[in-house]
Amino acid sequence: MNRHTVPIASRVVAVLILIMCAYFGIQTVRFTKSAEKQFGLTPLSMYQLATDGEAMVKSNDGRVNILLLGVGGGTHEGPDLTDTIIVVSFDLTKKTVALISIPRDIWSDSLKDKINSAYHYGEEKKQDGGLMLSSIITEDIIGIPIHYAMVIDFSQFETLIDYIGGIDITVPIAFTDTEYPIAGKEEDQCGGDLTYACRYQTLMFEKGIQHMDGKRALMYVRSRHAEGEEGNDFARGRRQQDVIVAVKTKILSMQPWYHPDMSIHLFQSFDKATKTNLTIGQLLALGKLGMGINPDTIQKISIEPLLTEAPLEMYQRYALIPKETFEEIHAFIQTSLEGK
Repeated sequence: MNRHTVPIASRVVAVLILIMCAYFGIQTVRFTKSAEKQFGLTPLSMYQLATDGEAMVKSNDGRVNILLLGVGGGTHEGPDLTDTIIVVSFDLTKKTVALISIPRDIWSDSLKDKINSAYHYGEEKKQDGGLMLSSIITEDIIGIPIHYAMVIDFSQFETLIDYIGGIDITVPIAFTDTEYPIAGKEEDQCGGDLTYACRYQTLMFEKGIQHMDGKRALMYVRSRHAEGEEGNDFARGRRQQDVIVAVKTKILSMQPWYHPDMSIHLFQSFDKATKTNLTIGQLLALGKLGMGINPDTIQKISIEPLLTEAPLEMYQRYALIPKETFEEIHAFIQTSLEGK
């Protein structure tokens, strides 16, 4: 064998390795630039996500609070009034999460209206102003800082629930709602029927475990006219919390991280159904934390005992106000989050 054969071959291999390293280096630069432009992911943030994703999110005293809003969207009556108002509070130290339900009918003196109209007024002022105004008003109501906000268009979220094959919900109390609005018939004159019965349908939910597709799940969280306690805002808040937990549980059970096509579809569906001031890096960081939380340990906080109906003459409409003061509500939430 020629004594130069090995050195020449070695040099060829070395050149090939250099070319490959250069190629992967160029592709890495292209990827990081694309990730930074599209998703807010810089090389540093990608490193943080892999090692300590929680460093990517703002927090106070080890806790990050995200305002979750749900709007009807589509042809739903009041498409930008928030049917759902929940604060998702992550404890970064204890690795726990709490859900704080906020009834949509709480009166805000700052807003001079009910809290569910904050998103609407904010969007009227400027594009994406709804998230900002809703966060400010919510901070006034519950007394803790809101670091991020997200709005979910229910008309799109239905598709996401269907994609994951529906969800299982344990209905604690059977109820019937005879006045559930039919989308698209809000202005129907019903052939002169003064009761406008054609605008509504009857919903029935049996007690126990129910499997719900997207349409059924949204009916479950939107229902407002059942007889008894299931017809009030507090029951709706509990049902909304249950659906959020059920969606999380179902997605985790599907292990989408092992199925790239599923992960992409879930991301696209979620992106289409939501608008947020969280970057994709921050979403991934919080998602990484959320995946490790047992659904059975999620704390559910309701401020129902601290609210009462305002006298009708006070605001000329149905509204909820504190039995005592908002400071009492602030103290209750802080104590609940601290586990005291």
